[in-house]
Amino acid sequence: MDLLGLETFCAVVDEGGVLAASRTLHTVQSNVTTRIKRLEEELGAKVFFRKGRGLSLTPAGRVLLGYARKMLQLERQAMQAVKQLADEAGEVRIGTMESFAAVRLPDLLFRLRQQCPKVETRIQTDTSESLIRMVLSHELDCAYIGGPFEHDDLICTEVATEQLVLVKSKTLHCVNTLIVFREGCAYRERAHRWQRTYGTSFDLMEMGTLEGILGCVAFGLGVTLMPVSVVEKSQHREQLIYEEIDQQFACIPTLLIRHKRLSRLLGVEVLQQPLGVLN
Repeated sequence: MDLLGLETFCAVVDEGGVLAASRTLHTVQSNVTTRIKRLEEELGAKVFFRKGRGLSLTPAGRVLLGYARKMLQLERQAMQAVKQLADEAGEVRIGTMESFAAVRLPDLLFRLRQQCPKVETRIQTDTSESLIRMVLSHELDCAYIGGPFEHDDLICTEVATEQLVLVKSKTLHCVNTLIVFREGCAYRERAHRWQRTYGTSFDLMEMGTLEGILGCVAFGLGVTLMPVSVVEKSQHREQLIYEEIDQQFACIPTLLIRHKRLSRLLGVEVLQQPLGVLN
């Protein structure tokens, strides 16, 4: 199958239509339509249902999508491997929890730049659950997640241990609201375990950013569980106090995960360098 046709097919799926895909691929709509038509002729099956201006995947299209992504990923890996042999250059796509990005990732990226100056990095922050999914689907080359975690298709290397603490406002106290990240965050799951074990009843408030959570805590809108390393570097530090919690809930490992099918990861020696206990 033509890789250009598969790339076009994936772009139409990801962008939600022919027009958006044409913009992503820097081509005209007619080229996108022609490539999809050729792909369908080669397969002998329709890959999209057409409903007015909208498109949805046919059963054949859903089957093709998984294989198409794998084939495009293999093409990318092959090109990257050959380029690495030539000049030790390439791109690595790194996913990370926001807390790790705020405290530890800048130093790691600096070391990576020093040791592998020709390696370009693309960074994406998300919840641990989403990062795992993206590594499994080859949307990311590796990711830093909150553990513990194991998966048959992934290499999981522990790089650090975070110490979670209970964070409160120094002057304003609202202790009946627990402020957490959205669903899929490893710290959120740990906070729920801590809450259930001690039988403490909290209302739940979700926030999307570290500083958003700590800002709300600083103003007495609730409490949170957060790595002490993050609290110490927060712009709200002077308005916050924190206390230790039981070690069974406080200690949470940070893992670097990567797919076993990824033959080589650029800069892996730097990216999986042990950082110890973060406090």
